[in-house]
Amino acid sequence: MRVPLSWLREYVDLPAGETGRDVAAKLVDAGLEVETVEQLGGGLKGPLVVGQVLTIEELEGFRKPIRFCTVDVGSANGTGEPQEIVCGARNFSVGDKVVVVLPGAVLPGDFAIAARETYGRTSHGMICSGDELGMGDDGTHGIIVLPHEHEAGTDAIKLLELVDEVLDIDITPDRGYCMSMRGVAREAATAYGLPLRDPALLDVPAPNSYGYAVKIDDPQGCDRFTARTVTGLDPEARSPIWLTRRLQKAGMRPISLAVDITNYVMLELGQPLHAYDRSRIDGAIGVRRAEQGEKFTTLDGVKRTLDAEDLVITDNSGPIGLAGVMGGANTEIADSVTDPETGAVTGTTDVVVEAAHFDSVSISRTARRLKLSSEASKRFERGVDPQAAAAAAQRTVDLLVLLAGGTAEAGVTELTAPGAPRTIAMSADHPDKVAGMDYGRETVVRRLQEVGCDVYGQDELVVTTPSWRPDLAEPNDLAEEVIRLEGYGNLPSTLPQVPSGRGLTARQQLHRRVGRALAGAGYVEALSYPFIGEGVFDQLQLPAHDASRQVVKLVNPISDEEPALRTTLLPGLLGALRRNDSRGSHDLALFETGSVFRAAAQPGVAVRLGVDRRPTDEEIATLNAALPAQPRYAAVVLAGAREQAGWWGKGRPADWADAVQAARSLAVEAGAELVVRQGQYGPWHPGRCAELLVTLDGVETVIGHAGELHPRVVKAMGLPARTSAMELDLDRLAAAGGEALQAPRISSFPVATQDVALIVDASVPASAVEDALHKGAGELLESLRLFDVFEGEQVGEGKKSLAYALRFRAADRTLTAEESTAARDAAVALAGERTGAVLRGA
Repeated sequence: MRVPLSWLREYVDLPAGETGRDVAAKLVDAGLEVETVEQLGGGLKGPLVVGQVLTIEELEGFRKPIRFCTVDVGSANGTGEPQEIVCGARNFSVGDKVVVVLPGAVLPGDFAIAARETYGRTSHGMICSGDELGMGDDGTHGIIVLPHEHEAGTDAIKLLELVDEVLDIDITPDRGYCMSMRGVAREAATAYGLPLRDPALLDVPAPNSYGYAVKIDDPQGCDRFTARTVTGLDPEARSPIWLTRRLQKAGMRPISLAVDITNYVMLELGQPLHAYDRSRIDGAIGVRRAEQGEKFTTLDGVKRTLDAEDLVITDNSGPIGLAGVMGGANTEIADSVTDPETGAVTGTTDVVVEAAHFDSVSISRTARRLKLSSEASKRFERGVDPQAAAAAAQRTVDLLVLLAGGTAEAGVTELTAPGAPRTIAMSADHPDKVAGMDYGRETVVRRLQEVGCDVYGQDELVVTTPSWRPDLAEPNDLAEEVIRLEGYGNLPSTLPQVPSGRGLTARQQLHRRVGRALAGAGYVEALSYPFIGEGVFDQLQLPAHDASRQVVKLVNPISDEEPALRTTLLPGLLGALRRNDSRGSHDLALFETGSVFRAAAQPGVAVRLGVDRRPTDEEIATLNAALPAQPRYAAVVLAGAREQAGWWGKGRPADWADAVQAARSLAVEAGAELVVRQGQYGPWHPGRCAELLVTLDGVETVIGHAGELHPRVVKAMGLPARTSAMELDLDRLAAAGGEALQAPRISSFPVATQDVALIVDASVPASAVEDALHKGAGELLESLRLFDVFEGEQVGEGKKSLAYALRFRAADRTLTAEESTAARDAAVALAGERTGAVLRGA
C-alpha cells in the first residue's frame, strides 16, 4: 500500500515538521512494515509552469516528426514573450495547455535544462511528459495536456503536486484494514495520539424499495450488497488533477473519470467498488455461484472458464462480473467518442455503482485458480469492512455528481444478511500475562478503544470488536493489540534460566567434532534443502530396488520438481559443487551433515492435536511413530586440486583416496574402528569405490561408501571430471564407537619401527592384509601405514608388493629388538595364513 503523506494529512493533523521517515518510524513502532519512504520531486527545481501552445510548425527533412512550437508561459520567462520550444511529441494541438520547463530548471535525475541548438532551431526549454517529471504512467505515454481552466504561467510544481513523500507499506494478511488511507490514518492517529477524521462518516440515505433491483442467491458468499444509480454524467468530463495525482502516487494508472472515482474511493475507504454502464445491464443484478465450465470474458479481454465455487455477478444475459475480482467486458464503462462530422460526444452517461461484501475464502480461491490477482481481490482476501459498503457507495455517488455533473437517483438498494458483531471475553490482566509486564486495566481498555473496540466490565472484560478488524477473534489477538500499541520496544528483555548440569548431548558433541574435523581438513560446509526430485536417482544410477528410492512425498511441496524428502545428501552437495564450478571455483571440497528421511514399510497417519492443552505422552508417542526415520548422515564431495602447486611442489588433484580419508577422519572422531574394503554401489566408479563398514552387535555392517564417481554420473549431473564423494551414516558410526572419545596416551618410551614388504595376489585387497597385520602384531603395535605398492616382473605376474611401516611401543618399557621383531614376525605369519602373503625376498 503506497501512502502519500500529503493525502494522509487530510485525515490526521500530523505535526508540521514531521517527515515521511518520522511517520514511518511511528508506524513501524505500531507494528506496520514500512519498506521504503520515497521522495517525490527530489532534486526538482523550477521554473516549471503551465503554458498554452500558440503555434506549431512542422519541421521537414528529419527521420522522425519534429515540431517547432511557440508557447505562452505568461511572465514566467521574465519577458512575457512566447517561448520557442522544439518538441517531437504529437499528442497536443494549438490552444492546448501543457507543462513547460524553462532554462535554469532541474528535472528529477539531475537533468538540467538550458537553451540548446537542435534540429536547426534553438529550443528554450521543454514541453514535459509525465515520465520526465516522475509522475508515472497516465495512459498516454505523451505530453501532459492540462484542463483549459489553468492560466499560463501557473506554477506547475504546486499544481501537479510534484513534491511529496510516499510511504510504501507491506500489508500483512492480518492487517487488511490498512490497505486503505482510512486504515493507515487510524494507525497514524493512534501512534501520535491525535484525533482521526474518519472519511467513512458520511450521511447515507436509508435503503428503500425503488432502488435498482438486486437478487442474492448465495448469502454466505455475499452477505451485503449496496447499489446506487447516477444518471446524466457528462461523457467529456475528465478526472481532475488532484484525483489523478493521488491515484498515480498510490501506484494506480488513471483511466476514465468513473473508473478513477471507484479506484479513488477504494484507496480511501478500503472498499472495492465497481461501476456498470447502466445501458448495458439487462434486468436485475444477481449474485450466484457460477455453473461448472461457464464462460466469461473479464475486463482484460480474456475469456475464462469458471468453476462452480466462483462467485459471479449476473443480469438476465448471464455473468457481468467476477465477484470481488474483476468486472466483465460486456458492461464496461464506455470511453467517450467524438463524432468527426457533428462534434457530438457520446459515452457512458448512466452508471450503477456496486459496493458489496464477499466471502474472503471464496474470492481468494477464485483469484488463485484463475491467476487473476487484482486490487479488489487483494483487499477481499485480507478482509474488508462490511459496514463501509454503504459509505463507499455514497462517497462514489457524491464524487460522480460533483465531478461529472451527474444526478443521484433517490433509489437505494442495500441487501444485508443477518449477523451480529463479534464479542470476546477476556480477563483484564490477560495482556499483562502475555507480555510479562503490568499494563493495568485502564491502559488495556484505552488501547482497545483506540483500536475501535467497545469494552465493558471490570476484572472480566467483554470486548466487541470493530467491523473492520476480522482478525480479532480471541483474547490473544486483543493482547497483541495492547502490546503493539504500548510498544514492542518497551517489553522487558530477560534471558531464560538455564538449568545447570546440562550441556550438549553425546550426539550433538559428535556432530560438532565432525564439523570441526572436516573444516580443519579444508572442507567447506554447504547446507542444502532437504528436498529432491525422484529423477535424481536415475542420474545417480541407483538400481530400481534400492532403498534410497523409497521416498517420503510431501502433500504441499514448495516445488513440483522436488516433491520428496531426501534419502541421501549427495544431490544437494553435488548441486552446490556444480554451481560453484560453473562460477569459476574449480578447486572444491564441500561437506554437509544432516538428516535423511526413510519411508516406513507401512506409512503412519499423524493425528491432528489440539492447541488448548499440552498433548499427552501417548499422543506425542503416536505422533512420533507416524514420522519417517530420520538418521543423520555426513557426506563430502571433492573436485579439482586437493593440494595447490607452488614453490613447495607440483601439487596434486583430489581423488578417491581423499574421500576415503574423510571417512577415516570421521571414524576417529567417533572413536569407531572403520573397515575399508573394495565395493561397488550406485554412483561410484566400480573400480574406485570403497565400502565403509563398522561392527555393530558383533556383525560387520555397511554404513556408507567413498571413492570416485562413475563417469556416467559425472556427465548426467554436469560435474567436473574425476569428482569424488563420500557418504556414511553418522548415527551408525557413533553407535560403533565408544561412549566417550579417549585422548591418545603419550608414552615416554621410544618407538621401534619395522618395515615389511609382502607379496600377495593382485586381487587381494590391501585392507585385508592390513587387518591381518593388525591382529597378528598384538598390543605392541601402535600404528600401521602402507607406504608403497609395486607391480612388475620382480614380483611375478598377477602379484603385487605391499610395503608397510609398523610402529611398536610399550607403555611401561623400552622394547628390545627381539620383542619388536617377534611382533613383526607374528603379524607376517597371520597375514600369510589369511591372505597368502609372503615376505618379499624370502
